[in-house]
Amino acid sequence: MASDGCGCKNNKVALVGLLSLFLVALVNGVSGGGEDPGSSNAAIKTLCEPTTYRETCEEALVKSNVDSKDPRELIKAGFHFAIEQLKVALQNSPTLRAAAADPMAQKAVDACDELMDYAIDDLLITFDKMANSFSLHQINNYLGNIRIWLSGALTYQETCLDGFENVPGDTGEKMKNLLKTSKEMTANGLVMVGEITSFVSSLWQALGLSKGRQLRTDESSEEFQDEEPSWVNDKRGLLEATGANIKADVVVAKDGSGKYTTITEALQEVPKKSNTTFVIYVKEGVYEEQVMVDKTMTYVMMIGDGPTKTKITASANVIDGTPTFKSATFAAVGTNFIGKDLWFENSAGPEKHQAVALRVQSDMSIFYNCRMDGYQDTLYTHAHRQFFRDCTITGTVDFIFGNAAVVLQNCKIFVRKPMKGQTCLVTAQGRTQRKEPTGIVLQNCQISSDPDYYPVRHTIKSFLGRPWKLYSRTVVMQSQIDDLIQPEGWLAWEGTFALKTLFYAEFDNRGPGAATQNRVTWRGIKQITADHATKFAPGLFIGGNQWVKPTGIPYSGGLMTI
Repeated sequence: MASDGCGCKNNKVALVGLLSLFLVALVNGVSGGGEDPGSSNAAIKTLCEPTTYRETCEEALVKSNVDSKDPRELIKAGFHFAIEQLKVALQNSPTLRAAAADPMAQKAVDACDELMDYAIDDLLITFDKMANSFSLHQINNYLGNIRIWLSGALTYQETCLDGFENVPGDTGEKMKNLLKTSKEMTANGLVMVGEITSFVSSLWQALGLSKGRQLRTDESSEEFQDEEPSWVNDKRGLLEATGANIKADVVVAKDGSGKYTTITEALQEVPKKSNTTFVIYVKEGVYEEQVMVDKTMTYVMMIGDGPTKTKITASANVIDGTPTFKSATFAAVGTNFIGKDLWFENSAGPEKHQAVALRVQSDMSIFYNCRMDGYQDTLYTHAHRQFFRDCTITGTVDFIFGNAAVVLQNCKIFVRKPMKGQTCLVTAQGRTQRKEPTGIVLQNCQISSDPDYYPVRHTIKSFLGRPWKLYSRTVVMQSQIDDLIQPEGWLAWEGTFALKTLFYAEFDNRGPGAATQNRVTWRGIKQITADHATKFAPGLFIGGNQWVKPTGIPYSGGLMTI
């Protein structure tokens, strides 16, 4: 049956109106049985019912004295309570530091100060969005962003506690107690937002739409369009340029031909909290320094002369007294960082254990044609949304790890020869809650042996990964897996930890190491279809069509044609 064009558009507008009514009911109609349906206590009980830590949720919201049954106000109160608890932990840090006899415990407390500051930032952003930025037409982005920021806040608190592993004394236990309520309320926030997300998804399906974004992107009205990142407007095509012909804001050169000879000096010129791209060109050379693009340095684009020419190297490591989190040669923290044609190295060597070459927590960050060299813990995909394209990563143990929502596309991953007695693990993903939107995705990558490892690849075993945290999630799809990977595919962390709760999947891989008939059969090993695999491609998993695709770098948002 034929239909006129405007009728379709009118139907979509009507569906948006219907969704509005449902959301109004959701936001204003919460009530609980057994109490006055109009009371805030009834609303608190109903809101907290599905959360992981229900008693903590109810106690926190009652203490907040919010006289409202509006779930949005109650969720905001929960975030505020978590922030206040983190501030209490920060206030207690000097006491913990002074009482800690072990130097590593003191350094762990120092790292916690920084991490709690990051966690507070993510919770404040979430609070602000809940308070001021709700938009029905941007509901998918709105909820997706909140889940990413909540996951970041939770990850930072978890990383703080990780720093006390194998550290003598009771400082770690004291810090764990200080963070207990804030961690639980952050996790509860993920569940609350997840409930809303599930509701909206169910509604889209009931309305006959596969995903809510269809309502928005099919509309011609400006208010339905996704906003392009500001750097696309002011410097479109920058990523197609090379360092030698790009118009940089500042040039770094080891030979003295630039304004600065170190990257750290150049970063001091970056405008604070700007939304305009600041380009730093780092000429060919070896830069021996630990570099941090801190949280105030936003929209930084750093371009080198190539992944074998512009080398940033250091050797901080756990054995010599630096916590894993602080060992990174290069740390990208400020949002929207872009790195191109760079080489990041931690030269500590396998005997120094954890030694990070690159740590990334910059939200919506991109690394293109870069190299990361190390041994254990080479690439720390710490938090938020990240995309790696045409990069090379080398290492031995857990050398791609963290709790970001990250896709590595068309990357070369080489296992190196480890210390005697070690087993090689490509990934160690760190998701701690089932509702976190995080995971490591390897798409159309090559997993192979470094030349030194190749002769011993059948005697020193290698696996695709192991579960660092309870809900570890890793997907390897459309990739070339060479014969270094053991037939079992995956390795347990310790005993049966996480084997029922992890999510590990392989889809449409190739090569001698890709055969799955002898893979481990844990409950958490999943068989996925093409439709399911598409959800882990960058277009959907990290929303890459909105912030990666406009850069002009090679990019595939869905499944690839191999």
